[in-house]
Amino acid sequence: MNGVVLRAEKLSRRIEGEVPITLVDGVDLEVRRGEFMSISGPSGSGKSSLLYLLGLLDRPTGGRLWLDGRDTSSYAENELADIRLSRMGFVFQAHFLLPEFSAIENVMLPMRRLAALRGTECADRARALLTGLGLAEQADKKPHQLSGGQSQRVAIARALANRPQLILADEPTGNLDTKSSANVQGILRELAHTGDCAVIAVTHDIAFAASADRQIRVVDGRLAAPDV
Repeated sequence: MNGVVLRAEKLSRRIEGEVPITLVDGVDLEVRRGEFMSISGPSGSGKSSLLYLLGLLDRPTGGRLWLDGRDTSSYAENELADIRLSRMGFVFQAHFLLPEFSAIENVMLPMRRLAALRGTECADRARALLTGLGLAEQADKKPHQLSGGQSQRVAIARALANRPQLILADEPTGNLDTKSSANVQGILRELAHTGDCAVIAVTHDIAFAASADRQIRVVDGRLAAPDV
């Protein structure tokens, strides 16, 4: 197991109002390179809210979050956006592929935004990622021509486009059949073990959660079991 990628200390998110709502309540957590971690819990328990904090999509109202040893609390919104683009990859239950673009064009989008590679290099890397996920023959197809499992694998390729240190997946198998679900969960596990990155996946699937190197259970915004 490699070094710590992400560390949360007393991480919290609370929405103020007439009836305040605590979504995440004082979470302490470390995530390491090469680790495949699952987050599970009842509906409304705060597991997706925790993932959104870890992925810098939401700001905490309490506690701190370190990425590669750097405190992220002082970053401006544009700096957070740059970090998400260059160092994180996201996979959601809905694949969010742009329908007007082909599979390979969807995978190239993050690379074009980061502008670290030239056009031909972007295309070569996108095609290599799709090939590695068994989608070489689907590269030029539009999303409506792909199955649900194929679309989710394209979304994983897109998440890998900029060589992220951290992949965050929110119910990535929620819309898939059993075979496609097992395929996606195997891909995420392999990425963590061979890709020099960490993978955090929120799931309601008991078998998926159990397949992870480490299982975290969230209840009422808190870690419900020891983080082992």
